[in-house]
Amino acid sequence: MQVQNTMSHEQLMAYASDPGNALTQAFAGAVCTAFASGTFPALLFGLSEQQFRCLLDRYFPGAWVELFAMAVLSDADAPCPAFHQEEMQDLIGLFLEHRSSEREETTWLAYVIAAGCMGGNHLWQDLGLSGREALSDLLRQNFTALHDRNSGNMKWKKFFYKQLCDRAEVNLCKAPSCQVCNDYRSCFGPEDASGLGSLSAAGGRAAGEAQPA
Repeated sequence: MQVQNTMSHEQLMAYASDPGNALTQAFAGAVCTAFASGTFPALLFGLSEQQFRCLLDRYFPGAWVELFAMAVLSDADAPCPAFHQEEMQDLIGLFLEHRSSEREETTWLAYVIAAGCMGGNHLWQDLGLSGREALSDLLRQNFTALHDRNSGNMKWKKFFYKQLCDRAEVNLCKAPSCQVCNDYRSCFGPEDASGLGSLSAAGGRAAGEAQPA
């Protein structure tokens, strides 16, 4: 099912029951990333349409009727965009393996963060969060073991993909250690908002391609 309309982060957050909650912000960011990619948002949460409506009722009461029910959807039989399904599943598996609780919100968040990794900005931006610190807090609360493994404070998106590479025993690093690598700043540098666009889905994700974290 392909979505033909667009939705801004501000539009959805206007319905948020708790706008200051990082989980609420992350859910909103994932929904907008889905719309930007032309994907029905429920797919990125691993939910059916009915389950997705329940999520909206819990975090964005009134949004389904006012925003989503008005969405213009193409032929329901049309195939959904692939949206890097294999890559998504690898990331989702990583997060679910390290979740700190069995709450359904934690499972939703695993899908959300994986979807956010498909975006073209820093991960905290594509999740609609206020900054890297908010993302780190969200990860510490919901995926504690994975959060604590990033003892070197590597950029989160870089860190997640490094975990997948380590699992597959694939080494794409150009230097024997991070401290002597010419790309050190790319993996550990500051994550400000300069020079980055708005919520978007990333195109071509070739191995070794430089991307915001």
